[in-house]
Amino acid sequence: MPIWTITPTLEQLAERSQNTLVSHLGIEFTEIGEDYLTARMPVDERTLQPLGLLHGGANAALAETVGSVAGNLCVDMREKICVGLEINANHLRSARQGWVTGTARPIHLGGSTQVWEIRITDDQGRLTCISRLTLAVIQRQDR
Repeated sequence: MPIWTITPTLEQLAERSQNTLVSHLGIEFTEIGEDYLTARMPVDERTLQPLGLLHGGANAALAETVGSVAGNLCVDMREKICVGLEINANHLRSARQGWVTGTARPIHLGGSTQVWEIRITDDQGRLTCISRLTLAVIQRQDR
């Protein structure tokens, strides 16, 4: 059974991401499952650190992006939104080229908080980073 309140198309997710950090880093949403969301990010000049490795902050940005978007798809966004409260990321393996892919799955979907696990893998399917993201579910203020 799907966990989503709404299920946008991948094209709609891409459109919402235009002119944001998401588009600047080249993050692309690739799959929406019944209980997960997947996005990928290039390992290139936008996401490398000076030693030629994928920047840990880029990993965290991918994790927070896919987790926050997933979290917001689980609430009625006319009334509430999800915002990042805390993120951690354990960098397990380096990447120097290609793409990394993050898949977010919920650990807890509550009325005031959500917790998501985001597993990031390289092109060979090897786990490069594991992240946990806590989102605060708050009342929407702009309406």
